[in-house]
Amino acid sequence: MRQIFPDMPRNVRTRLSGDMGRQMGQTLFEIYHCAEFQSFQNGFRASGPGLDALHKARAEGKGAIIVSGHFGQWEAVRAVLKARGMETGAVYRPQKNRHYQRRLLAGIEAGGAPILPTGQGGTRAMVRHVRQGGFVAILLDEKATDGVELPFLGKPALTSLAAAQLALKYDLPMVPAFGTRVGDNVDFDVEFEEPIAHSDAVTMTQKFNDILSARILKHPDQWYWMLRRWKGAGKS
Repeated sequence: MRQIFPDMPRNVRTRLSGDMGRQMGQTLFEIYHCAEFQSFQNGFRASGPGLDALHKARAEGKGAIIVSGHFGQWEAVRAVLKARGMETGAVYRPQKNRHYQRRLLAGIEAGGAPILPTGQGGTRAMVRHVRQGGFVAILLDEKATDGVELPFLGKPALTSLAAAQLALKYDLPMVPAFGTRVGDNVDFDVEFEEPIAHSDAVTMTQKFNDILSARILKHPDQWYWMLRRWKGAGKS
């Protein structure tokens, strides 16, 4: 936060950190109880042109890439899609803590199938899934050691190009989607933005970085600032 908001007073930054911690704790609790969370469809207000694009892809038997970040409640995106007959798998990073891994994986699995671990095996399974007309959600705001340096919130950050490369190779829509907490934090505006225009992987991924950055600047308490997003970048 000091990097991105250098002029923010310390007391404001401290309050923002506390708000973020409370919301992320709520997010984790909802993921742990994802089956129940998905049942509260009245709390999800879905909108945006990307939703129509995903309906079109499903009608045509095409797969799709939904890109998001650790912002708001990202599982609200898959909840909306599953309720509309567009069950969406997810890519996840296996955790070292066995208890946390068991609970987290069970929660993610309740949100939709297939659940694909990071790594070569998961990548191969993801390719098969989308080529067969499946949808998959990818959180693109984690540091990618094999990625390229692209601006994120105005600072260079190692960023994976995999989602854009997959969209280009198999002619799939790449749709940014976000579940923003509203009101008392138990309702969500689930917005499906216009699919990112196909061009090249770097341009498409930078477009996503810019979209997510704008949301974080508007709602900084809803992004998980503990990702160490910029670690390892800017050293070349």
